[in-house]
Amino acid sequence: QAQLVESGGGLVQPGGSLRLSCAASRSLASTIAMGWYRQAPGKQRELVAIIIDGRTKYVDSVKGRFTISRDSAKNTVYLQMNNLKPEDTAVYYCNVKTIPAGDYWGQGTQVTVSS
Repeated sequence: QAQLVESGGGLVQPGGSLRLSCAASRSLASTIAMGWYRQAPGKQRELVAIIIDGRTKYVDSVKGRFTISRDSAKNTVYLQMNNLKPEDTAVYYCNVKTIPAGDYWGQGTQVTVSS
């Protein structure tokens, strides 16, 4: 069973930047998607960004500000977050899906955007 370990969250002022990292404990063969989700208090978890079939997709609210990337050699996926806004405050989770039915989640990392 693979484990995903996230890091990089924290407190940042509006307009600031953070980079989240998610490292898998082992190589995840047959990975079909790697993504970042977030859940704010009182809200449902939402997909923020995903890499699938080599293409990236973003929720509209983060387009132009967030960038998802992966380093296959390090079994790591990143989320670069720029121009952060208070509404980006949430717990961020990474997720990896593999064939045939692998579905792995990180433990979550808190991102707080506040002055």
